[in-house]
Amino acid sequence: MIQIIPVGISTDVRAHDELDVIILDAIGEKRIEILDGDVLVVAHKIVSKAEGHLVNLASVRPSRQALVMARKHGKDARVMELILKESTHVLRAQNGIIISETKHGLVCANAGVDQSNVQGDVAVLLPVDPDRSARRIKDKITKKTGKEIAVIITDTFGRPFRNGQTNVAIGVAGINPMRSYIGSRDMYGRKLRVSEIAIADEIASAAELVMGKAEGVPTAIIRGFRFEKVKNSSARSLQRSRALDLFR
Repeated sequence: MIQIIPVGISTDVRAHDELDVIILDAIGEKRIEILDGDVLVVAHKIVSKAEGHLVNLASVRPSRQALVMARKHGKDARVMELILKESTHVLRAQNGIIISETKHGLVCANAGVDQSNVQGDVAVLLPVDPDRSARRIKDKITKKTGKEIAVIITDTFGRPFRNGQTNVAIGVAGINPMRSYIGSRDMYGRKLRVSEIAIADEIASAAELVMGKAEGVPTAIIRGFRFEKVKNSSARSLQRSRALDLFR
């Protein structure tokens, strides 16, 4: 049986905080333990905060391009400048929505630049290397608990042709983020040619059912799900290449 266990964090995460310590303390407060095979799902915002990826907007000087785009799309020019700096390509800009490809290869709104749930005139950026961040959390928790776990770092994305947003994996450690059925056969004996399941995204989405920014629940444990353990896993395998992407 699969369990989804919310882990609330009462303290405000700040730059240079030891995130593994904060998470383990929060888990201890719930009187539960980390078990072998648990998947720890962590919202990227607390990772970004702990790693110091926050920008005081007063320090941002918008470029001419940012000023022009900000006026056209009704955005803060300082935030627009951060979006441009975090992007390699702006793919769509319409109705105040900026869809871009980030330096990580992610395609999302505003290059992941976010002002929600932070104090003051501040914006939060995505972690520089979400996979590395996930490995760091995993390794520290495994060292302290002796338990072999997986870690998934998430963000909330919109999707083409679908309303609403859902959690997706932007960084992983200790888990194969994909499950391929290519080469196997269906129940009628037909050979499967394209079936690959985005396991890490599905776990991220399931965890979001109990997570919430406003509720102070930025982490969750998925327990009882059998996954393929991989030493050097990466969320980049979830990203469709430009050559195969019909929307770019």
